[in-house]
Amino acid sequence: MNAAFAVGLVAVTIVPAMALLWYRQLLTREADVVDLAWTVGLGGAAVFYAGALPVGVGWRRWMVAAMAGLWSLRLATYLFGRVRSPGEDGRYRDLRVKWGPGAPVKFFLFFQAQAALVIVLSVHFLLAMRSPDPSLRAMDLAGVAIWFVSLVGESVADRQLHRFRATPGNELRVCKVGLWRYSRHPNYFFEWLHWLAYVPVAYGHAPLWATLFAPVLLLLSIRFVTGIPPIERRSVERRGEEYRRYQRTTSAFIPWFPRCNR
Repeated sequence: MNAAFAVGLVAVTIVPAMALLWYRQLLTREADVVDLAWTVGLGGAAVFYAGALPVGVGWRRWMVAAMAGLWSLRLATYLFGRVRSPGEDGRYRDLRVKWGPGAPVKFFLFFQAQAALVIVLSVHFLLAMRSPDPSLRAMDLAGVAIWFVSLVGESVADRQLHRFRATPGNELRVCKVGLWRYSRHPNYFFEWLHWLAYVPVAYGHAPLWATLFAPVLLLLSIRFVTGIPPIERRSVERRGEEYRRYQRTTSAFIPWFPRCNR
């Protein structure tokens, strides 16, 4: 099996899977499941590539698969709890209202766009698996270190936010505990950092532009399109001046020391 055929198999799996989940959300009016499917699809693709393709060196293929698989398992476990909770995520409720009668068609296109992202982003793992060097390089260790920091950071951020929201009386308050004191979206930052972890592993055996494609694409999406902007709008609407003060004092993305409120 060659790489193109393996990517094709991922495509013919994820595209109909997303179509079925789109049909499910027509019945349940809960589109959150698309995030869970996206996560599982990427982790599954990495493990599939490691087992099906004779690229690079065996131990490195499985190292990359383990990195992607454990990231996927942790995030999928967290998202599964959210999907099981009653109600739809606010981002999708807003889209449903915004799109009105056209929501079913637009949600179908949205689900298929996520399927396309799984196909394209899964190639990022393939690039990291390509190195034929049998030795453990400093770049491999750097990649694992970045991955570890990203996994721990995102886990801690998610846990801190979950505990804050579960505390009675915090429904309309701004979370400023732990990592959330240094970034308004530390979960998104560490999520993005995870994708950066594969760049040093692929270094020297794949074009640099190709290895940076996934981190840059996700950075632009998180920072300017589907990640931070809609959450910020909802937070200002719900929490008003308190959130505006948080915006003035706290970094939007990269964790940093808070500024003085002016």
